[in-house]
Amino acid sequence: QRGHAVSGTLPSTAQAAPSDDGSVSLLSGDGNPKESSPFINSSEATEKSQQYDGKHMALFEEEMETSPMVSSMLSSLANYSNLPQGSKEHEEEADNEEEDKKKKKPVKAPALGTLMGVYLPCIQNIFGVILFLRMTWMVGIGGVIGSFIIVFMCCSTTMLTAISMSAIATNGVVPAGGSYYMISRSLGPEFGGAVGICFYLGTTFAGAMYILGSIELLLIYILPQAAIFKMEGLEGAEAEAAMLNNMRVYGTIVLSFMATVVFVGVKYVNKLALLFLACVILSILAVYAGVIKTAIEPPDFPVCMLGNRPLISKGFDVCAKTLESGNGTVTTKLWKIFCDTPFLNATCDEYFANNNVSFIQGIPGVMSGILKENLFGNYLEKGNLVAKIGIATVEGPDDTLTNSNRYVLADITSFFTLLVGIYFPSVTGIMAGSNRSGDLRDAQKSIPIGTIMAITTTSLVYMSAVVLFGACIDGVVLRDKFGEGVNGNLVIGTLAWPSPWVIVIGSFFSTCGAGLQSLTGAPRLMQAISRDGVVPILRVFGHGKANGEPTWALLLTACICEIGILIASLDAVAPILSMFFLMCYMFVNLACALQTLLRTPNWRPRFKFYHWALSFLGMSLCLSLMFICSWFYAIVAMVIAGSIYKYIEFHGAEKEWGDGIRGISLSAARYALMRLDEGPAHTKNWRPQLLVLVSTDVEQNVEQPRLLSLTNQLKAGKGLTIVGTALAGTYLENHPQAQRAEQSLRKLMETEKVKGFCQVTISSNMRDATSHLLQASGLGGLMHNTVLVSWPRNWKQADDHQTWRDFIELVRETTAAHLALLVPKNIAAFPSNGERFSEGHIDVWWIVHDGGMLMLLPFLLRQHKVWRKCRMRIFTVAQMDDNSIQMKKDLTTFLYHLRIDAEVEVVEMVRLWLSSVKCFNQLFVFFLQIQSITDSSRGSIRRKNPAAATTQMSVTEEQPGGSSKEEEKPEEEVQLIHDSTTPASPINPATLTPATEGGAQTPGSAQVQMTWTEKADGELAKPPGASTPEGIKDIFNMKPNQSNVRRMHTALRLNGVIVKKSSEAKLVLLNMPGPPKNRAGDENYMEFLEVLTEGLNRVLLVRGGGREVITIYS
Repeated sequence: QRGHAVSGTLPSTAQAAPSDDGSVSLLSGDGNPKESSPFINSSEATEKSQQYDGKHMALFEEEMETSPMVSSMLSSLANYSNLPQGSKEHEEEADNEEEDKKKKKPVKAPALGTLMGVYLPCIQNIFGVILFLRMTWMVGIGGVIGSFIIVFMCCSTTMLTAISMSAIATNGVVPAGGSYYMISRSLGPEFGGAVGICFYLGTTFAGAMYILGSIELLLIYILPQAAIFKMEGLEGAEAEAAMLNNMRVYGTIVLSFMATVVFVGVKYVNKLALLFLACVILSILAVYAGVIKTAIEPPDFPVCMLGNRPLISKGFDVCAKTLESGNGTVTTKLWKIFCDTPFLNATCDEYFANNNVSFIQGIPGVMSGILKENLFGNYLEKGNLVAKIGIATVEGPDDTLTNSNRYVLADITSFFTLLVGIYFPSVTGIMAGSNRSGDLRDAQKSIPIGTIMAITTTSLVYMSAVVLFGACIDGVVLRDKFGEGVNGNLVIGTLAWPSPWVIVIGSFFSTCGAGLQSLTGAPRLMQAISRDGVVPILRVFGHGKANGEPTWALLLTACICEIGILIASLDAVAPILSMFFLMCYMFVNLACALQTLLRTPNWRPRFKFYHWALSFLGMSLCLSLMFICSWFYAIVAMVIAGSIYKYIEFHGAEKEWGDGIRGISLSAARYALMRLDEGPAHTKNWRPQLLVLVSTDVEQNVEQPRLLSLTNQLKAGKGLTIVGTALAGTYLENHPQAQRAEQSLRKLMETEKVKGFCQVTISSNMRDATSHLLQASGLGGLMHNTVLVSWPRNWKQADDHQTWRDFIELVRETTAAHLALLVPKNIAAFPSNGERFSEGHIDVWWIVHDGGMLMLLPFLLRQHKVWRKCRMRIFTVAQMDDNSIQMKKDLTTFLYHLRIDAEVEVVEMVRLWLSSVKCFNQLFVFFLQIQSITDSSRGSIRRKNPAAATTQMSVTEEQPGGSSKEEEKPEEEVQLIHDSTTPASPINPATLTPATEGGAQTPGSAQVQMTWTEKADGELAKPPGASTPEGIKDIFNMKPNQSNVRRMHTALRLNGVIVKKSSEAKLVLLNMPGPPKNRAGDENYMEFLEVLTEGLNRVLLVRGGGREVITIYS
């Protein structure tokens, strides 16, 4: 009927559809749910139903409030703009300058393809200054075979790295940031930050190397007269120093100019990039053209030789000692260089006199067969002569090198590893394509193809260049680093066609362009690292101009680049940047190998031609090349990277990027857990793996923060720590409180420097929640073996019965689970981590053997700086039939074998028997009152304590003859609970003494003295049942519990001895007795423990877990 009533009011276009449970769904004509859908419970149901009209998705309306529909998600992905960092703002800023500010041009989508976006930039970056300035010298020194091995190793390294990089780059969208982004997202912020900074330093030093190369080209080959420090007439170290100073001055000037250009307008650098690329390609083509020409017609490049020594061509015009003229024989300028006078009878240099001057062709041509002569290396010491192999020479036995400034000499000591370090920068630059990933139309397709094709092209060029240089150019010319024997020409330029100037000018512009590119790219890399926030100290370098240009990062880059300029030697700077690039490439390979081996679900690269073995091979090659280049630089680079890694780990911002290192951690943790689960830990490896149970208040703040301080002092960061808390309620309703509690725990753990995990359990009541926490914490072999819980405060309060009941149940559960239990009492009095004890004792009362926990805990505590200066004392209790002297000897020997330093003392406890049944009756009154007294006056009964107590109840049994005899008894026999040896307590005005009938006291009869506290109104608070004589008689007719009497005796007597011996101790550790099997005596158990620990400041009750935790064996 209800459904019909509703349908009668509907418009004609809708109908009511009753559901199975009687509710009504309003359906429009097409069947879409309208207002009363059971899945919409808010007052805005109508608006939401209109929002989802026509989508046929009423079932998922609530999900769509928090999760997007697939169609809208795909639409947002399609509109994704993958622009480089800062470029969008930069383009908009330029548009604002050119046009009206109100009419902004839309930013063009990236549209670079493989050729322009990846291949050509890689070619430009890979072909660099080393090819033009050092390649020929490397072939001459290392030989064709040695140089080919170097080139092959370096090119193989970059090819393997490119394969790994292609796999990473095609595993999802790579935003701007290139290599840094790939490494950091694959290996995590620590590795990413360390390698990113290394890559930044490498790029910065590369800028310095390119600037030094351009200055070398300028001062040696293009404009030698521009030198500020003149080198003419200088020899050896002086000439070298003048050259380095020239490099420093001009390098600084060029660096300042380039930095200014980059600061003012980076767009001009990008526009000139094509011109610089053209220079590189034309220069290489000129070299190949020259090689072809040598096969047809070798060029005429004579080298003047004196014996087998090439001469520096500057200073003479004719390569001869004398010339025939019409008037006779005349001497040449060469004669004047080696002789003291220009006459034929002059005294000349002995080597000059004994050897002839001759010509050799510097470039005999590719068909000359010179390749055989250049196959093997010819390494030289600094200052050695560059000599021609195979030419006869006459040297005296005592000849010393004179006129050394006229010969071509080695400027540095050369060896194979040095050549590797100098050459490797010429194969760097493979990241140029991935660095431009933001500008590519399809980065996942272009980066692999373009990078691998560029490396293939450059590798073929380098390998062919090694062979062709060795086949075309004489070894003497190849070893002439600065072309001093070929009229100061660039050696590679002598081979070029049509003119050496093609190479000189082309290489100069290409090195200047490469330097500008480095000064453009490095600051952006630093800006990306800074903005990621992984290195807090670098955050300032993330700031820049309004258009996103990294001003501060550019300034830092220029300063670091100046360091390279001040080194001033291209051969010294090259190995430095080799280290940083090799480290970067090594981690790219590592990232790919790890992702492949871990089989991360997200590892689905489109580039399929990779394998983890290739990545490991590439990584091994990188590591090997680092130490081959320079073991010293390699160690320094690793120390820098390691320092950055640790800095980020301790102080960096926490980032979760789904990196491979986390995957390694998971795999290693799983493996370790499986291994741990194979069997129980050996006694030697046992340490307390703590489950710390804390309670929280209504705002989910921890109530006992000092419990975590104690945890830190016990653990010192070692082993497992789980901090747990329990909440009562249901999970669905209390989930927000659980999250707040977890955050509170984490914050406190961080404050107290407790390394571990936190866990919050919710159950219907606190008892079950704590039990679940005890059972479910830990995983596999990484389980807790010790529970740390604070003594329940205010357990005697009327409304807090459940607290101490839960505590006793926890004690029972830990015993059943064979877990050790630590219960600190007066936890608020325990020291914080910042406190220090300059002296004092940690006292251990060893009553029963608990597996060695009492021995081990003080040792662990004394490892912490709070307790380090405290000394350890061990007390044990001897009974009547024990030999206390022998016990002390045995205990001392035991501690010696345990390697524990402690003072030992044996305390004798005299065993006293209760003399009569009446004494049991009287003590039973005490326990009966504990059990039956009202909660309001629960605190009124106190035992007599030498420390002072406000109220007392004493039960005495007097012997005939009064108390004079009792005073003569020895102190050791005085029981602290009032038995037959205790003198009667004086009766104060607040006491009530019920007497026996007749008011008389007969010898041997019992006098019962009961004491109650005085109420505020002056009346006496009496225990129930004691208000009338009849009630008192009923009490004394009850039978006593002898077990409780004995336990209270023990607690009182032990407490008296402990207070006497350890009242001044900084901490007292003693065995915690187990709870009674009968739950009816639980409250008595709590009273026993209270009595046992009364009068002590800091107490740690220890209950062993049933296994040995300390051993004398090694």
